Amino acid sequence: MADDDRVLPAALAEVAGVEFDDGDGVDFEPFDAFLDAEETTDWLRAWTGNPEVDGDAFRVFGQDGTGGYGAIWLARPGRPLAEQPVVFLGSEGETGVVACDLASFLWLMADGSGPLEAVEYPARGSRPNAELAGIAERWAPGGRRSAAEVAAEAAERYPDFEDMVFELCR
Repeated sequence: MADDDRVLPAALAEVAGVEFDDGDGVDFEPFDAFLDAEETTDWLRAWTGNPEVDGDAFRVFGQDGTGGYGAIWLARPGRPLAEQPVVFLGSEGETGVVACDLASFLWLMADGSGPLEAVEYPARGSRPNAELAGIAERWAPGGRRSAAEVAAEAAERYPDFEDMVFELCR
């Protein structure tokens, strides 16, 4: 990965500036920076119960109300952050790939879903958010898709993510 893989991409920085309201049905609190490497490792060790695991494969950029994390998963060696999948690791053990890349994640958010909703309710109906749609149009023009389509593609492309995560658990 490039030296700047710990710098929040500009598109996610814009998402971090959006105020999420529980009334919109999205339980997500974006961060204005990635968790640092030490915090990510500490969290992943606690989450998995595995003192030997490190958090190098994840760039955590937000959380839901229960403390579950949205993260970029560095699953594609040598590719930029924007081309890596977005995942959810929930506080109660929920896991899943939310979007195949950052552009798809922006459209998932624009359609009214966050990481938790994409994993727990992948077929939920659209709840468009005009502000997030504007961000998605700026950073991923022409990529509009429903959250359900984004989540389905991610689940299909990365079917082994949950097994990989649970192999880390002790």
